[in-house]
This record gives sequence, structure tokens and C-alpha cells, in this order.
Amino acid sequence: MEKDAKIYVAGHRGMVGSAIIRELKRQGYTNIITRTHKELDLCRQDAVEEFFSSEKPEYVFLGAAKVGGIVANNEALADFMYDNMILEMNVIHSAWENGCKKLEFLGSSCIYPRMAKQPMKESCLLTSELEETNEAYALAKISGLKYCEYLNRQYGTDYISVMPTNLYGPNDNYHPVHSHVLPSLIRRFHEAKEQNLPFVTCWGDGSPLREFLYVDDLANLCVFLMNNYSGNETVNAGSGKEITIKELAGLVAEIVGYKGEIKWDTSKPNGTPRKLLDVSKSKALGWSYKTELSEGIQLSYEDFLNNPVRAER
Repeated sequence: MEKDAKIYVAGHRGMVGSAIIRELKRQGYTNIITRTHKELDLCRQDAVEEFFSSEKPEYVFLGAAKVGGIVANNEALADFMYDNMILEMNVIHSAWENGCKKLEFLGSSCIYPRMAKQPMKESCLLTSELEETNEAYALAKISGLKYCEYLNRQYGTDYISVMPTNLYGPNDNYHPVHSHVLPSLIRRFHEAKEQNLPFVTCWGDGSPLREFLYVDDLANLCVFLMNNYSGNETVNAGSGKEITIKELAGLVAEIVGYKGEIKWDTSKPNGTPRKLLDVSKSKALGWSYKTELSEGIQLSYEDFLNNPVRAER
């Protein structure tokens, strides 16, 4: 990408989009386009077509999405599938119609089968059934990456896909019910400390293994791939390291400063038993993560404390 190229970041107020903006500015890119949801509803095809026709962005980072944890995915299956599929199809199709040089689609590691061989290679996509608790979201993301692939094959476009592992960091969603596991733990242990609660109850038995990537590391990879990768197969984005949910809870409690007991409600679902991405492709391209989990959690907790509106929602 040229430093003065017109770059559109979809979802710039979200955790991923805001990190990409920070990284682009850090690297000296000066012509970045953004639109709030109020200014541009990506689920409205006519509005998206008008935007692309008038602005003609040369490069697009598609980070906009309707996201949430296990509870949110279970409660709004239809909404998660419809909103994500519609907005991504609108953006990708309008980018193609208006001659966008390159588009990068941001997906999720939940696209991979529930019982995929670990660590999960990009090639395991669609080899067996998905995890039921986030199937709707996964199907929408699979549709987006496949549409990029089909445009490349049929029309010779240069559209790529990146599949991040569990992300966390500045501008995360700390909602008590609808957030992902790490920000949810930060909020719960912080509130338990503030209220001097004797224990905190977490879902499941704590045995699932999870991988985490600090969002600014993802943003660095996203810009790196936009400049250094072209291909139909997606690229995994992760640290290559994993931790049990029980160990994670203990680490978050320690960083937050909560001294009480951690209990486990085994009547609640664990989710996928293990999710570790094979990151050999990104390493072969010359990229690796920088932020260790303990450092990233500390930075995330500082973000939580310094963003009262986000912390309260």
C-alpha cells in the first residue's frame, strides 16, 4: 500500500478496527477513511453502494462485525448470521464493483471444526461439523472468506482473509453477559474486588484450552499481510500458545488484585474443548506476535479502568 493510498477501515470504532487505525497511523499512512454506523449502515446495500461509488477506496480492511460470547451467540443465532452475512457481502461486493485494489477480510477461528486436529491448520476448514454454540457466526464468516476466494478465482481480484484467534485489548467489550471470556473475567474480578466478594463463579469446569492474541499484534499482522501476502487460502493469526480457562481466570484475578475464591459452575457449557491455531504460515511469511499474555492483560485492565463508559455498558 502506498502511504497516501485511500484506505477504508470498516468497523473503526471496534476493538480490531481501532487497532488497525492505530497501526496504519504508526506506519505513516495518511489517507484513512472511516464511517460510524450512524453515518453508514453496512447492512443497507444501497448505502454501501453509494459510499463505495463516491469514495472509491483503494484498499479495504473489513473488520466490522456483530460479535459476542457464548451467551450472545446462543440468544441471537438468527441476528448473528443475518447481520454478519449481509454487511460483509455488501462491503466485499461493492469493493469489487468499484475496482478496489485489495481487500482484507477479518474472520474468526470459530470457522474451524469443533473437533479439528490441533493445532488447527488453515486447510482444516469445512472438514467436519462446527461448534454448535457459535455456528451461526461461523457460517457467516465462512461465507465471507469464500466469497473473497470466489471473486479471486472468477475475476482475478486480490482479496485475502485473516482468521484471528481469541482477541483482547483496548476498546474491548466488557459487558457482563455479552462479552468474550477474557474481558468478562476482567470485569467480574474487578467488581468482586471492589465489592469484597468471597468468591466468583465461572462457567464450565475450566478445562478448555484457549489461545489469545493482543489486538495491536493482530493489527500489525493485518497491515503486514496487506503488503506481503496474496492467496486464496486464509492466514491464521495467533500466538501459537494456549492456556486453560482455569489458569486464565487465576492470572486475571492476580493481575486485577482479587484475593477471593474461584468456583466453577459445571452445569454451564464449556464450549469447544480446545482451540489452538497453527501459525506456521504467518511465521514463514516473517511475522510473529510480540505481546505476552500477562502484559496484554495488564494493558487491558488499564483500558477497562480508563474507559468508564465502556466498562459500564
